[in-house]
Amino acid sequence: MTTDNNRVLIVGSVGLDAVSTPHGSVDRVLGGAASYSSVAASFFAPVSMVGVVGRDFPPENVALFESRGIDLSALEVREGETFFWAGEYGEDPNQAITHATDLNVFADFRPVLPASHCKLPYVFLANIDPELQLEVLDQMESPKFVAADTMNFWITGKKEQLLKVLGRVTLALMNDAEARMLTGRKLLIDAAEDILALGPRYVLVKKGEHGALLFSKDSLFAAPSFPIRKLVDPTGAGDSFAGALVGYLASTDDVSEPNIRMAIIYGTTVASFDVEDFSLRRLAALTREQIEERFGVLRSITAF
Repeated sequence: MTTDNNRVLIVGSVGLDAVSTPHGSVDRVLGGAASYSSVAASFFAPVSMVGVVGRDFPPENVALFESRGIDLSALEVREGETFFWAGEYGEDPNQAITHATDLNVFADFRPVLPASHCKLPYVFLANIDPELQLEVLDQMESPKFVAADTMNFWITGKKEQLLKVLGRVTLALMNDAEARMLTGRKLLIDAAEDILALGPRYVLVKKGEHGALLFSKDSLFAAPSFPIRKLVDPTGAGDSFAGALVGYLASTDDVSEPNIRMAIIYGTTVASFDVEDFSLRRLAALTREQIEERFGVLRSITAF
């Protein structure tokens, strides 16, 4: 039985994407960090999404969220157009070439949480302006676990605000290049130590197809990626990873380090499905049984 003690609050972008990869292209499909992470988390725990869309946001996207039981009471619908991103991937799935980023109604978005949302214990602050992440944290009432994602744009443009965010979260997520950029360190273990000194209990460094590294003050955990045979669209993989991770923690209501390690493997598993099709198509067709089956394969690969 799930209750608000297991509910995840996810704040981030909800948008429309135009994506081109060696496997084809799609236009104005569902995208946004909150979209991917909310759907991924919903396989494990109930989710409340906070974001904003325009009047042009297709009803079938709302229907997908509702089919996953996602609470949309804090998803604002405003006059104007929805956040839009257009990008292209070449042979290297880790490098996206951005062709357009139109903030539209997201440009002046300020998350105002309903009273019920302020009390939720599990929070994922997706990759958005750290000023917005701070505004959310200021409204929360002693959450049990907070994870926050970021990117190079915020590291260079709003580093001071980002450092404040990192000082108030349980788990800081970023990729290896971003960890090096933030700290000026070449070795990831040195970069992680510097980030931990800022305040988070854990630092999770994402390395794409090479897995992820979890650092704490006293330990290190190396998680592999799942060996993918069909990589169609890498968009949203990191968001799916983070959403599933926090969703699993919420479902178990256990934030011990051994359980965080388990959650990372679940996150890796869900992300491996996301990349098999464009947009959220694969996640929309995914079942918990398929997740558990692939989780078992990943566990057997790493057992020794």
